Amino acid sequence: MPYEPPTHTVERSLRATTGAKIVAGVDEVGRGAWAGPVTVCAAITGLRRPPEGLTDSKLLTIKRRTELAEVLRTWVTSFALGHASPEEIDELGMTAALRLAACRALEALPVRPDAVILDGKHDYLGAPWRVRTVIKGDQSCVAVAAASVIAKVQRDKMMAELGIDHADFGFADNAGYPSPVHKAALAERGPTPYHRLSWAYLDALPQWRHLKKVRNWTDGSVPEIEGQLGFDF
Repeated sequence: MPYEPPTHTVERSLRATTGAKIVAGVDEVGRGAWAGPVTVCAAITGLRRPPEGLTDSKLLTIKRRTELAEVLRTWVTSFALGHASPEEIDELGMTAALRLAACRALEALPVRPDAVILDGKHDYLGAPWRVRTVIKGDQSCVAVAAASVIAKVQRDKMMAELGIDHADFGFADNAGYPSPVHKAALAERGPTPYHRLSWAYLDALPQWRHLKKVRNWTDGSVPEIEGQLGFDF
């Protein structure tokens, strides 16, 4: 399906309205997975013409995405990756874990951005970062699209490596997301050390339900269930 290539429109707007000189695009991958980290990439691209075919990583074939990631690693002005582990996700909840991973990525850049374009409608970063949220920013904004591709390829590689000792779970193919192979392995073998143990999928596994971690909500917050899919879908 044809798609419109991303542009620098939002970045130009930020530069014009806020005086920002360095703008980073930020995107995440792994939010809805049952296993593995949530990974965030922060990318700075400037206003140069992007590589041909750049778009949201989910719209690309594995082959094209992998090829494009290699190009982007040298094309971008700079990029950095940040991760939040399954243990941190269980302890903090997804929103806080996303912020942790994003801050790790942004702080690892060689220069501090004056502004951030964040994919989606929710600002999970907040102060002190100056944030512009853009729905489908990974399709419309060059820096966010670049971050999307780099993050996806890097996390997929990480999950394939983690899956070497857990071949039955198919991490090289499903990247820790629910799949028939993944669900069958969970039912038979239970979660690996890389699984998120606060996720709702454990409710459907009576023999492993005792492993589920429940956060203490006495601080007045409420449980976050976004992405925590169970077995029935």
